[in-house]
Amino acid sequence: MRITEAARRLGTSPRMLRYREALGLLPPTGAGGGGHRRFGEAELRAVALALALEKRYDIGPAELAFGLRVLAEPEVQARVRELGERVGRVSAPPTRALDFEKEKALRLLQQRRQPRRPLR
Repeated sequence: MRITEAARRLGTSPRMLRYREALGLLPPTGAGGGGHRRFGEAELRAVALALALEKRYDIGPAELAFGLRVLAEPEVQARVRELGERVGRVSAPPTRALDFEKEKALRLLQQRRQPRRPLR
């Protein structure tokens, strides 16, 4: 179906659908098609899900697109995680805590292995 019909069925405007497409919130189109996107059931379901997420979490399309980028791009994910740790919204990965405990245990073992000096 054409964009006007898809927008009507979704309760939005063709302009908002084009905006969502520019943000990467629609499935990619196949080759060809004469330059005009056709909306099928997969596209309608994707937009409906995006609209539901935006409403439920009170966010806009750009925020949702960035959330997808964080999930899809490891470097972006790492930088956002770092920020989350620095501002206290995300705890450090458990491996760091385990590494600290492991290092502490190894230090204690090394201290026990060292020969004791006799007391005078």
